Amino acid sequence: MSDNPIEKAARVKHDCNFSRRPDLRERGLSQIAARPKAKQYIRFFNCFSRNTRCELGQLALRTSDQDTNQFFARLDKRVKKCELGTVPANKLEQLHAALRAYGSCLVAYSGGVDSVFLARVAHEVLGDRALAVIADSPSLPRRELQEALALAEQFCFPVRVVRTAEFENPDYLSNPANRCYFCKHELFEQLAPIARAEKFAVIAYGENASDSGDFRPGAQAAAEFQVRAPLKEAGLSKQDIRELSAQLGLPTADKPQMACLSSRVPYGEVVTPEKLKMIEEAEYVLRDLGFHDVRVRHHELGSKASSHLARIEVGPEELAKFVVNGNSVVVAEALRKIGYTHVTLDLLGYRRGSGNETIPLALRESAAATPKG
Repeated sequence: MSDNPIEKAARVKHDCNFSRRPDLRERGLSQIAARPKAKQYIRFFNCFSRNTRCELGQLALRTSDQDTNQFFARLDKRVKKCELGTVPANKLEQLHAALRAYGSCLVAYSGGVDSVFLARVAHEVLGDRALAVIADSPSLPRRELQEALALAEQFCFPVRVVRTAEFENPDYLSNPANRCYFCKHELFEQLAPIARAEKFAVIAYGENASDSGDFRPGAQAAAEFQVRAPLKEAGLSKQDIRELSAQLGLPTADKPQMACLSSRVPYGEVVTPEKLKMIEEAEYVLRDLGFHDVRVRHHELGSKASSHLARIEVGPEELAKFVVNGNSVVVAEALRKIGYTHVTLDLLGYRRGSGNETIPLALRESAAATPKG
């Protein structure tokens, strides 16, 4: 596969016509290549909004030079904004230094923005003394697993799949506010013997500087197993990681944030593989229609175990999509076939951590306290 930067950019997956129409994509990228600032456009390609990339893909169909010039004038402003947000070089150097100091590293891998970046950089620094390990369970969508493995193959870093058993733990299934603690505990319990047996000095995971102060019970389990967070230690924020991922050509640079499927079930309602399968299929429906930021929150109605309500969250800028092209009817009918009695749309749209909004502050602080060990 070619390393030409334009072709690299073309291989990045985007949820719009830019990726679904190869002919349009190639014509649009040829427009970039013909511009005086082509190298800058390619460098900051993933920093552009999805709408900008889609518009770029359709540029070749325009007949007005004035329209084209106006578009590139706006693109120049976007490039300048991206340049101002460039990650300080010392942060990446700190990450490299931390990984070198480890000597060897086992990376808790999920296929998300943070862990893909960490696995890629760890392999670059440590070579075969870095290994990515992904946990497979009903809480991981099948597409996510496939994409995570494909990324490892594409970027040539080794990956291993382990089957975790959190669904055999009643504490996890009861879905308390600190459910993530039990999940991460099970993960690190699986990784620790691998690290010992294969002499990996450190287990690392993808917590970053933006996660500080957030409600993250899983961090307690990491502390118990002395798992390191090199991205956080290097001061790398989520935006930093996205920008650096773009520079490395990682298609996860603009991937939506993903939490496990169990996070779609309200705290206190039992988590089951059957519920998670419904959620997974429902979110596929929305993603296949072109929605980018997607959550299907699964609610039980009363005492009837067979009566389910889907509360859909999409990005606020995507809410209007539901009222065009009959999308609302398509979604409702598809989700009813999956098993949902009622299908609703959350008018506030997707926002990170909305599942935590119902947790009283005192309970959050209690769940965040270090559990007895």
